[in-house]
Amino acid sequence: MKRFNVILHNIIITFMITIIMLSCTREIANASQIFSKDRPINVAVLLYSFDDIYISLIRQNLEEIQKENEGKIKFTFYDGKNDQSVQNSRIDELIKKRGVDLFLVNLVTTHSTQEVVEKVKRVNIPIILFSREPAAIDSIKSYNKCCYVGTRVEEAGLLQGGIISNLWNEKKSFIDKNKDNVLQYIMLMGQENNLDSVKETEYSILKVNNSKIKTQELAVRACNWNEDEAKEVIKALFLQYGNRIEAIFANNDPMAIGAIKALQEYGYNKGENTPTIPVVGIEAIPEARELIDTGMMTGSVFQDPSEVAKVLYNVGMNYVYNRNPLYGTNYEFDETGISVRLPYQEYLGK
Repeated sequence: MKRFNVILHNIIITFMITIIMLSCTREIANASQIFSKDRPINVAVLLYSFDDIYISLIRQNLEEIQKENEGKIKFTFYDGKNDQSVQNSRIDELIKKRGVDLFLVNLVTTHSTQEVVEKVKRVNIPIILFSREPAAIDSIKSYNKCCYVGTRVEEAGLLQGGIISNLWNEKKSFIDKNKDNVLQYIMLMGQENNLDSVKETEYSILKVNNSKIKTQELAVRACNWNEDEAKEVIKALFLQYGNRIEAIFANNDPMAIGAIKALQEYGYNKGENTPTIPVVGIEAIPEARELIDTGMMTGSVFQDPSEVAKVLYNVGMNYVYNRNPLYGTNYEFDETGISVRLPYQEYLGK
């Protein structure tokens, strides 16, 4: 019996030593992968579309961060081509090939949140979703190496509505062309089933109504965030409604720009001393700023793309190095516990 106890004791000790050695080996392997000086941190940045101007500004700022940290980090960008199946296939390929230390994902379709997070969670790679409000918060909460970086999209709508409300109160005779004390407007949505688009649309008009301004929706059209589609839509709607249109809201600047180009074909919004229909957008991209500065566009609201890039970099590096995601930053998570919200600002011209 005594001999049996000795043997059992030795087996247990051997088993424990083996477990400890395997654990240490894994830790050393992980450490060598993460902290190796032989290669930079590899970050896969999956964008919903390379054609989106605002998203391209975030990309440019990430590229600047890479230049400033040469040899330490490498961003590789992948075009989702506005097709979630394309983005999903790319994620699968990258996981299979290995070598990615961090995923930054700008979803094509926000309803794919859970599917995308689960893919990356299974291989224990950190992932940050950004710039498009995820539809499944619980899936993000279920993975301790995942968070969301974005804005409160309703804030964009409220600021946009505030621009038109202020203009109405200051220059009512300029907007209320038919003197009926009602704001007749057209709404250009990005996508009907997109959470960001729905919120921006809802809150922009809510702000106007809360400012005790009566409104009448002449038309709402989804233009897929696209300038050319918005231009064709407004050309057709102008033929239908003409000078009854007193304001145009657009969920992004390219659609606002398309609307202005359509109006210009009818002699509107060409600058000083020309009839003008107020048009407001979101993003304050360079072309929109030029139109605002010259009085052809009323205003826009934006979230600084350079700040988005900084947050993605800082939080991402914390994940890679197994630190608290907010370590060494001034950021805070909102009430969800997994979202960093960056504020919007108005742009009304120089």
